[in-house]
Amino acid sequence: MEKRARVLIDCHDAKGLVYQLSKVFYERELNIDSNREFVDQENGRFFMRTVVTGLFEQAELLQALQEVAPKEADIRVIVPKPKKIILMATKESHALGDILIRHADGELDATIECVIANHDTLEHLVRRFDIPFFHVPTEGLSREEHEKHVMNLIDKMAFDYIVLAKYMRILTPTFVEAYARRIINIHHSFLPAFIGANPYKQAHQRGVKIIGATAHFVTNDLDEGPIIAQDVIPVNHRQEWRDMQRAGRDVEKVVLSRALSYVLNDRVFVNGNKTIVF
Repeated sequence: MEKRARVLIDCHDAKGLVYQLSKVFYERELNIDSNREFVDQENGRFFMRTVVTGLFEQAELLQALQEVAPKEADIRVIVPKPKKIILMATKESHALGDILIRHADGELDATIECVIANHDTLEHLVRRFDIPFFHVPTEGLSREEHEKHVMNLIDKMAFDYIVLAKYMRILTPTFVEAYARRIINIHHSFLPAFIGANPYKQAHQRGVKIIGATAHFVTNDLDEGPIIAQDVIPVNHRQEWRDMQRAGRDVEKVVLSRALSYVLNDRVFVNGNKTIVF
């Protein structure tokens, strides 16, 4: 029975790579449904995302590709299936609610394993969608102690990504390193401008003409991880910072949704502190 695979390749650039890789598909009579390539000339890195259909064994196809690619190549042959995500939230409902609705409508190519929050404010919302909700309070706990409780919950579950849907706590290096390149955050600013607290107030004070939102992978550098998606909307001098905040929430949920779509469909390569998005 025919099946589909997403083939992701990240390696040093070399002459004839596309030919050698395509030959592997041709020899197995696989149809190339789509193909995108990019060469980072500055660093000599080659990236390719190819979707193929046909009769193949996943392990054999991977081995064949490894034999013609550079030795250090990172090659993944992925048979598409819904990924598993964990959502983390605090009190704001717009980003979390948008993801829950998309999931309920079948738009999200993922299953939501649970929602973890440091307040119980959003429990009633989450329960409406029959998603498990875990409240892990912070009172009386150090940041490390609180995260230990959260990590104990997370580590009991099989998951692909953790999505910070307006989770308003800075994560420790221990947490970030435990789930490296698996944590996605939505930041209420067009990074790298206006990082940290209350960027809308900062933006208003600077008299900006556009505001935006940024979805990125989380690293130990606050709000400076590889950017997955961004967008902006126009604003003007008539708007107070709270008006900008309300408008910005719409951008935040759209950008987070777009970034999730890219990641869940295996369209994102991390290239240093940048991303390649096909």
